[in-house]
Amino acid sequence: MNYNIHDILFWGLSAMAVGCALGVILSRNPVNSVMFLILTFFAISGHYLLMNAQFLAVVNIIVYAGAIMVLFLFVIMMMNLNADVEPQKGQLVQLAGVISGGVLFLVILAAIKSASPIEVDKSASQIGLIDNLGKVLFTKFVLPFEISSVLFLSAMIGAIVIGKKEDTHIINK
Repeated sequence: MNYNIHDILFWGLSAMAVGCALGVILSRNPVNSVMFLILTFFAISGHYLLMNAQFLAVVNIIVYAGAIMVLFLFVIMMMNLNADVEPQKGQLVQLAGVISGGVLFLVILAAIKSASPIEVDKSASQIGLIDNLGKVLFTKFVLPFEISSVLFLSAMIGAIVIGKKEDTHIINK
């Protein structure tokens, strides 16, 4: 068997993604679980880079591994996660979890069994580049892009207005 560097990187990143995803599920500490999830996102970004989709890789790291995981960590740290306060899971809930996990496992096995290898077109190496995305976005889809930018601007202004506290002057007597 003759393996090139892309095959080795693919299998290494795949093992990292699956291992870290299992770490998310099996970790009892929620902070460790979030850290495993961040590593999973980095492995997925590595897969995007192997597929020549640099924009998706960067956005995945910035948005998911950066902003959303920081939000998850803040929420976890703000919650009181003491074992004596948490409600205990009943046997029925654990049984439902085992059954749904088994069904999901069977679905994944069926999908893997029916999957066929994908032939990658080596001539289409410019598909996922950022400059091509920008050209298409600002020529063919310029109207939807501008409409969405106005929509996002109005959503930000609305969030500021809703979050702004009213000035209440306390008069000291």
